Amino acid sequence: MINVINEFVDKIENKIIGYRRDFHKYPEAGWTEFRTASIIARKLYELGYDIRLGKEVIKDDVRLGLPSKSSLNNHYERAIKQGADKEFVKHFKGGYTGVVGVLKNGEGPTIGLRFDIDAVQVKESEGKEHFPYREGFSSVNEEVMHSCGHDGHIAIGLGVAEALMKFNDKFRGTVKLIFQPAEEGVRGAKAMVESGVVDDVDFLFGIHIGLKAKKSGELVPGTKGFLATSKFDAYFTGKPSHAGAEPEAGKNALLAASSAVLNLYSISRHSKGATRINVGKFVAGTGRNVIPSNAHLVIETRGDTSELNDYMKERAYKILKSSADMYDVSLRIEGMGEAESGTSDKELIKLIRRNALKLNSFNNVYKKEKDLGGSEDFTYMMKRVKEKGGKSAFIMLGSDLKGSHHSAEFDFNESDLKNGVKLLVLSIIDISNK
Repeated sequence: MINVINEFVDKIENKIIGYRRDFHKYPEAGWTEFRTASIIARKLYELGYDIRLGKEVIKDDVRLGLPSKSSLNNHYERAIKQGADKEFVKHFKGGYTGVVGVLKNGEGPTIGLRFDIDAVQVKESEGKEHFPYREGFSSVNEEVMHSCGHDGHIAIGLGVAEALMKFNDKFRGTVKLIFQPAEEGVRGAKAMVESGVVDDVDFLFGIHIGLKAKKSGELVPGTKGFLATSKFDAYFTGKPSHAGAEPEAGKNALLAASSAVLNLYSISRHSKGATRINVGKFVAGTGRNVIPSNAHLVIETRGDTSELNDYMKERAYKILKSSADMYDVSLRIEGMGEAESGTSDKELIKLIRRNALKLNSFNNVYKKEKDLGGSEDFTYMMKRVKEKGGKSAFIMLGSDLKGSHHSAEFDFNESDLKNGVKLLVLSIIDISNK
C-alpha cells in the first residue's frame, strides 16, 4: 500500500506544486478568500466530493474581525477579475469563505482534516533571491502574501482529496476536508465550529508547514503548548472642545485610554501559569488644539490555559470600563479573534509517527509532541471534537524555510508538499481499518 501511495502522489506532485503557486500568486486575507474558496470548491466538486459552502459552514454571528462591507465588496470584485470560479464564488459573497468537502465511503469513523486558506497582510519581497519572485508567481495583490505557508496547506488538501478518490476502496468511513478562512488573527475557526462542521468528527488532524519543524525531512507528530488568546479592540468616545479657550467642556478620550494602558500592564500575573497582555496600537485625537474625543486601542491577552486567558481578559475588560467611567467617556469593545488552549492526543501522535516512519519520506521524526508557544484557532475544532468524545492532533511538517513566518522573504521547499499528502492519506487508511 505504501508503494502505491508513494507512486500516485509522486505522479501528481507537479499538480500539487501548481496549486501552491496559483494560490501564492493570488493571496487573499481573512474573510476575503473569494477566489481561493471558489477554486477549492470547483476542484472538490470535479473530484466528486459533496461540497458545503459559505453559510452552510460559517455561522454568521460569531465571525470575528470581519472587514467592512465596502472592503468585502471590493475584494469580491477583485476576485472575479482574477479568475474566481463564477459559479461557486457567489456562495462566499459577504465573507462566508469556508469550504468543506465530504467523502462518504460506507460505515466507519468520521475523519476531519483542517487546512487554513488565508494570507498575511505583508508586502512580498521583490529580491532576486526570493524564489516566488524569481519564478514569476509572487503576489500580485498589494500588501498581501502567503507568508505563513497556507498556500501549501491548500495544495496539500487538494492533493489529499485527489488521492483519497484514487484509493477509496482502501478505507471505510467518512472524510471531511475542512478549508478554513481567517486563521490569521485567530478569527475563522469558531464560526465553523459553531456551524456544526466538526460535531460528528471522531478523529481530527491539522497540519502546518514549518513552525518548530524548520528542515525538510523533519516531522513533529503532535503539538502542545497552544496559548489561549483573545484579541479585541477598545474604542473610547468623548467630546471635543477647544484646548485653549474651553478645555473643561471636553471629555478626553485620550486620557481614558492612557489610564487604561497603564493599568492593563499592571494586571497581576497568575500562580497557575504564564499570562500575557499587549497593547499593540494606540491611536487618539484629531488635532493639536482639540481635546481628544476619540481613542482606539488594539489589545491581546494570552494564557497557558483558556482559564488563565479568561482571567486576563476579564480584568482587562474591567480596567477598560473603569477608565472610561473615570473620564466620563463611552466605551465600545469589539472582539477580533479568539483561540483556546489545547494539546494533541497521545494515541494520534503515535499513529502519525508510526506512519511517518513507514513512508521513508522523513529522516527526523520526533518521538513526542513539541510546544508551539503561540496561538492557533484550530484549538476551537480540537476542543469541540474532544468534547464529543473524539481525538485530535496538530502536525508540524518540516521544510527548509527561507525567512521567518510572516516575513516578506518567507518561502518553503515545495518538494515537501507531497510528504504531507502521503502522510495524511496513509493515516486515514490506517485509522479507518482499525
